[in-house]
Formats: sequence, structure tokens, C-alpha cells
Amino acid sequence: MGLALIVDEADRLPQLNLVGVPEGIDEAQVRAQLLDQFDLEIGAGLGALAGKVWRIGLMGYASNPKNVLLCANALEAVLSQYNAPIHKGLATGAIERAYG
Repeated sequence: MGLALIVDEADRLPQLNLVGVPEGIDEAQVRAQLLDQFDLEIGAGLGALAGKVWRIGLMGYASNPKNVLLCANALEAVLSQYNAPIHKGLATGAIERAYG
């Protein structure tokens, strides 16, 4: 959906993604809304990255297509409510291609 992944591709972990918060978006408010509306919890940035990134982890059984789609679609829905500069619909297609 056009969100920045903060860690260089060569150094990324497949089970944990550090995602940049779009400019003008209250990251804590988005996390609270994801939890309240979708029962989905993502982590906040720590230290120097507090308020600037989300830590999104999908590990083991939780990384099944259903949960990955839930996470991406929920994040897209919430960010859309705040008119975040995202590309709607791109994440779903990318996820479907990744899972084949």
C-alpha cells in the first residue's frame, strides 16, 4: 500500500516488519483503533523510533494467508479513515501473489 519498510531489504526478518508511519498520522490512535475494531495488536516503535514506526509481526501459524490479509486490510481501512497517503488495494494483490 506504499508504506515504507524501514530496515534495508538484506537485513529484514520475514516474521517482523518495521513499517514507517505516514506523515500526519497518530500512530497510537491507529494502533488503538486496530485493537478495538479488529482485535489486532501491532507494536509501537521504541526509543528513537517511538511515534515513527509500527512493529508488525506475523510468525508461525499466525502468518497464514487469512491473518496476513486481515492485518493488511485492517490497516488499510483504518489509515483510509485518516486520509493517509496510501495506495488502496495494492497490499491484497501482493499478498495473494506471495501465497500463490
